[in-house]
Amino acid sequence: MPKHSHDSDVAFIKALAELLNENELTELEVKRDYGADDTLNVRVSRKQKIISQVAAPASPAAQPATPSTAAPAESATPPAEDPASHPGAVVSPMVGTVYMQAEPGAPAFVSVGDSVAEGDTLLIVEAMKTMNHIPAPRAGTVKRILIEDGAAVEYGAPLMIIE
Repeated sequence: MPKHSHDSDVAFIKALAELLNENELTELEVKRDYGADDTLNVRVSRKQKIISQVAAPASPAAQPATPSTAAPAESATPPAEDPASHPGAVVSPMVGTVYMQAEPGAPAFVSVGDSVAEGDTLLIVEAMKTMNHIPAPRAGTVKRILIEDGAAVEYGAPLMIIE
């Protein structure tokens, strides 16, 4: 017979749901062991509308980049190659919220065209109220930034291209 209160389980599940929403997560799974034959397995998930930006493929005659605040244009052209498959892609190591600068009003860590050294901070991914600095995996030049400041990212989502 369980020795814990089911009311506390309900409060725990509600707290997990709030945590899911506050941190813009899509899924959270927790296992609580209360004793030998008393366990609580909880999986809270939600559907999330994912907004993706597709940048035009780079070409020698490419036009100057425009700010990413412009709405994506609808066109009949086929989508560009998947940025995650690009050899210079930097992908998110976790689910969280992206911040392009150390604090509001501060300059961005990097911009398109900047040269970076291996280990330089590219951006921050906030996960569970922890700020995780994402370092450059290699030296190179930032060719494309694929996310916007404050956007939610999934694990493995492409963040930027460094060549």
